[in-house]
Amino acid sequence: MENYKDVLVYIEQRHGEIQTVSLELLGIGKTLAEKLNVNVNACIVGNNIKNLAKELAYYGANKVYIVENEILENYVNEPYTKALATVINDVKPEIVLVGATSIGRDLAPRVSSRVHTGLTADCTNLDIDPETNNLLMTRPAFGGNLMATIICPNHRPQMSTVRPGVMVQSRRDETLTSEMIDYHINFTDKDMNVQVLERVKEKAKKIRIEDANVLVSAGRGIGSKENMKSLYQLSDMIKGEVSGTRAVVDNGWLDKERQVGQTGKTVRPDLYIAAGISGAIQHVSGMEDSNLIIAINKNPSAPIFEVADVGIVGDATKIIPEVIKELKQISK
Repeated sequence: MENYKDVLVYIEQRHGEIQTVSLELLGIGKTLAEKLNVNVNACIVGNNIKNLAKELAYYGANKVYIVENEILENYVNEPYTKALATVINDVKPEIVLVGATSIGRDLAPRVSSRVHTGLTADCTNLDIDPETNNLLMTRPAFGGNLMATIICPNHRPQMSTVRPGVMVQSRRDETLTSEMIDYHINFTDKDMNVQVLERVKEKAKKIRIEDANVLVSAGRGIGSKENMKSLYQLSDMIKGEVSGTRAVVDNGWLDKERQVGQTGKTVRPDLYIAAGISGAIQHVSGMEDSNLIIAINKNPSAPIFEVADVGIVGDATKIIPEVIKELKQISK
C-alpha cells in the first residue's frame, strides 16, 4: 500500500454542469489531503468537458484527470466504471470520494469491486486517524439510531460516498491553477452495455431542499396531510420549500426526496422553520447547521428547542395560520 498516495475526487457532471456535491467533496478532500500532506486531485468523465476542468482548479484541485469520449456523452454505468477504475488503477490514490447521488450510488460500488477494495456508503463525516493515517468514515447505522465509524485498513484506495449538503465547499479562487491531464482510454462497443434511446428531463417546479435558502419543515405534530397545506402556503409567501421528518414521509404526507435527517438529506438553509418537530437526533443531525432555526412545538421540553435560535411553545397547526395572516397584513 506504500505506492498509494493523494486524494481523488470523482467529479460528477450532468450534461456540462458540475454537480454541487463534487465541489463539496473537493473541500473535504483538501482538508483530508492537508492532514496527510498530499494533493487533492479530481477526475472528470464525459464528452466535451474540458471547459469544466478549469473550474475545478478554482476549487482547489491540484491535478485534473480528464476522460473524454463520445461514448461518455450520457451516464451509462459500464463505460463510466471502466473510465474511473482505469484512472484509479493507474494513479493509485489513497482515498477516493464520490457523491452519494443517484449516479454516484450506482457508480461507486461497481468501481470499488473493479479495483478490489471496500466502500463505505452515505457518509456524513470524514476524518484522518492521526495514529494510523487511515480514513475514518462515519455514517448512520441501524436505521439512523447510531453513528458508525468505519475504516478500511487492509485495502487501497479507501473509498467513500458522501451525501450532498453534508460538506462545505471551498471558496472559489480564480488565482488557483491545476495540472490538466488528458486521459485516453480505449473504449469498444462491448463497453456500451446499455443504449440510451432518449433523455427526458423532468420539469420540476420546486428546487431541491438541499439548495433552498428557506425551509418550512413538518414533523409528526402537524397531525395530518390536510394540515400540510398551511406549510406550503407559508413557504410560498417567504420563497421557501417544504421539507419534513421521516415520520411525515412514512405517513405519506411528503415525498421521500423532501426528508431531512440521517436517513434523508442534510440541509443548511438561511432559515429553517421546524413545525411540530420534536427534535430527535436523527432529524437534528440533518439540519443543525442552518443559519437560523425557528422551532414551534407544544412540548416545552422538546429537544428541538436545544438547537433552535427562536422557540415558540404552541400548536404549529394554529400558529402557522396566524403567521400567514400577519404576513398578508404586512404585504398589503
